[in-house]
Amino acid sequence: MSLSILGISAFYHDSAAAVVKDGGIVAAAQEERFTRIKHDHNFPKHAVDYCLKEAGLTPEQLDYVVFYDKPFLKFDRLMETYLAYVPRGFRSFMMAMPLWLKTKLHLPREIRHALDSRYRKRIAFTGHHESHAASAFFPSPFEEAAILTLDGVGEWDTATIGWGKGNKIKLLKTLHFPHSLGLLYSAFTYFCGFKVNSGEYKLMGLAPYGEPRYADLILEKLVHLQEDGSLAMDLSYFDYCAGLTMTGKKMELLFGGPPRSPEAMITQREMDLAASIQKVTEEVVLRMARTARNLTGARTLCLAGGVALNCVANGKLLRSGIFDDIFIQPAAGDAGGAIGSALFVHHQLLERPRVTNGADTMRGSWLGPSFSNEEIRRLLDGRGIRYQFFADEAALLKATAEAMVAGQVIGWFHGRMEFGPRALGSRSIIGDARNEAMQATMNLRIKFRESFRPFAPCVLEEDVSQYFELDRPSPYMLLVADVRKELRRDLTPEQVRLMKDPDLLKRVNVPRSSIPAITHVDMSARVQTVDEARHGRYYRLMKEFKRQTGCSIIINTSFNIRGEPIVCTPQDAYRCFMASEMDVLVLENCLLRRSEQPALSAEERQKYIASFKLD
Repeated sequence: MSLSILGISAFYHDSAAAVVKDGGIVAAAQEERFTRIKHDHNFPKHAVDYCLKEAGLTPEQLDYVVFYDKPFLKFDRLMETYLAYVPRGFRSFMMAMPLWLKTKLHLPREIRHALDSRYRKRIAFTGHHESHAASAFFPSPFEEAAILTLDGVGEWDTATIGWGKGNKIKLLKTLHFPHSLGLLYSAFTYFCGFKVNSGEYKLMGLAPYGEPRYADLILEKLVHLQEDGSLAMDLSYFDYCAGLTMTGKKMELLFGGPPRSPEAMITQREMDLAASIQKVTEEVVLRMARTARNLTGARTLCLAGGVALNCVANGKLLRSGIFDDIFIQPAAGDAGGAIGSALFVHHQLLERPRVTNGADTMRGSWLGPSFSNEEIRRLLDGRGIRYQFFADEAALLKATAEAMVAGQVIGWFHGRMEFGPRALGSRSIIGDARNEAMQATMNLRIKFRESFRPFAPCVLEEDVSQYFELDRPSPYMLLVADVRKELRRDLTPEQVRLMKDPDLLKRVNVPRSSIPAITHVDMSARVQTVDEARHGRYYRLMKEFKRQTGCSIIINTSFNIRGEPIVCTPQDAYRCFMASEMDVLVLENCLLRRSEQPALSAEERQKYIASFKLD
């Protein structure tokens, strides 16, 4: 009998929905992509509507609806924590209570209302880390694996070690709030001037500029780390239990001053703090992984939870040899809980079988909406937008590759939108990785973001070992690997001096390899491998670029500007194209050149940026 399940994650961070039919993931999307509110935490009404439409289902046809955590357990943790800190947590308590009393404690009502009161069957609730574990193991290519989940906090758990086999998972060991690797990393994210729950990857990108000179101090003063990877935090340095900030006065005294203001200059202190907490994080992950290996005896590992997006730690874990292979859920954060909760019900609770064939079942993480050429042309023609239509794919790819070779920046929009935080070649901004000016150009003129941030390379899967110290596919851009030594450049004395300059932009612009735009200051890169079976047209574009240049690598960054979600629709893509300084926009088979579009003044460009939150 056919079985359809809707999974929902909402109200905390990155709300999302997913539909699973007969154990297969049919659709999944984050609410932010539709509302244009970055990390939208509201109930994912638009994502639910899309997933049901994509699956060809009405609410009445669903067999189960499942929510990705247990709100009453979370409320229990919240109340117990506030009571423990009375009266200091009163302001935080008063800010949190209205949403809980109005919405979060009445989820069945909210869910049925969002489904227009047309769903009358059971609503299930899974544990937060059960959802993470299920999202990692059930879509993985492994018949049996250890499971490691790490994030800020779910109900009470902040990390778990589990084991999966066939259609069952079991959590074996847990770490409980308030002790949390995710919250520790977020505290340093806040202290270094970045936004919690969205700026952690900036902290990871900043780390290679510094030295881990504070790592021993962190382990001496802030965290007591056990051999099994469990940790106990000295909460006198932190304020997240009851306050409105992540860190307290003791942290300021320990590290020589207050947290960096968000737009202030990044100093060597922040660089060294980033390097230090990154080193501590990697050590915790390695210790937990060894414990998982010892507890389960498994030779493969599945990872999920927000900390699993730390691709530097993932790369070190893979190279450690603790496990033969690892699979990381591409939507490792809370959004992935929508998939995990639905799969948990299908396999664990309903005992439906699971079949593995050596490949993951995430479908390349291309689980969002797509748009036909007819829809796109209707939009462009209706607004009088100039474009060239290519009936022949080969001609389109040739023209796009030629633009890249000429140093132009391309907005690439093709196929179904990605699920998760990474652009994987469907909603991407791409360029020539050999171009020494490309990283600064993309950061400052296209993305309007911090100059120190590295860009990721896409490389043809069959050529990955020619460029990187990596011997396996990395299709979801979740592993960091070193650039091969023969591609690196010796620095001149002047370049060595620039690498110590306080201005990070000067450091970024030092070419360190023959693929300078994607080589970070520590000679590493966040690698995405591209293969034809999974990536289709994107792979063929890269093959054409290789034909023209002999190079198998291009830059790939998400199709958005700073502060905005990745684009979802052709309208979103065109607005982003016009608001930035991209040279070319490819919407399926339609190619738009900036030189043929209306010239915009700075004021008009700002209006385009402001319009992103509309339609």
